[in-house]
Amino acid sequence: MSTTICQVMGFLVSLLGVGGSIMATAMDTWSTQDLYDNPVTAVFQYQGLWRSCVRQSSGFTECRPYFTILGLPAMFQAVRALMIVGIVLGILGLLVCIFALKCIRIGSMEDTAKANMTLTSGIMFIIAGLCAITGVSVFANMLVTNFWMSTTSMFQGMQNVQNRYTFGSALFVGWVAGGLALVGGIMMCLACKGLIPEESRYKAVSYNASGRNISYRTGPYKVGSGYEADPKARKGVGYDEAPRSEDGRRSYPSKYDYV
Repeated sequence: MSTTICQVMGFLVSLLGVGGSIMATAMDTWSTQDLYDNPVTAVFQYQGLWRSCVRQSSGFTECRPYFTILGLPAMFQAVRALMIVGIVLGILGLLVCIFALKCIRIGSMEDTAKANMTLTSGIMFIIAGLCAITGVSVFANMLVTNFWMSTTSMFQGMQNVQNRYTFGSALFVGWVAGGLALVGGIMMCLACKGLIPEESRYKAVSYNASGRNISYRTGPYKVGSGYEADPKARKGVGYDEAPRSEDGRRSYPSKYDYV
């Protein structure tokens, strides 16, 4: 029962994580304009992974997508790739996890197959969570670097100072979603251990003969033709080997020896 609960909870937590990753990737508020020095402004700018938007004080918002790929920074494109890979792995993990749930029976699927599928989906969720966390962290590092560079230029009195951008709400959604996917993957890996059937162990039983222990010695076997006389019939004196005399000749019994 605990295995089923752990598996279902891992599936639900991973589902929330994958859904959060999709939401964070589609959001336009990855970076927002810093209004610390100018809280009252007629234009508010914010950017996402796919487009940049401008909101006016009248409430009108205009968004323009990024029409080029080569003109974007390499780290920006890496963040895009990490988020897409995490989403794809998360969706595949959800599909595998649905068929691996212990409460769902499909045909004659054994518990060993379900355990392997559960472990596979757990690994996919873990990788998806790491991709989301890494992508969001790389983008946050870019924001921090640009923020301090803009702040330094501002204090030095340089002209044409660009607007400073700070963390948007999409970054926090991405961090939480990546953490949920990571936790869900770990729970699926833990549930895999409970789905593996226990191996049956047979104890060896020694059988001893009830009678006396008889030892057999192996030796050379003499193959006969099957027509030899019975050795019991050759017990008479006439069939015994004749004794030898001093000169080496054999002496055979005479007829007087039988009287």
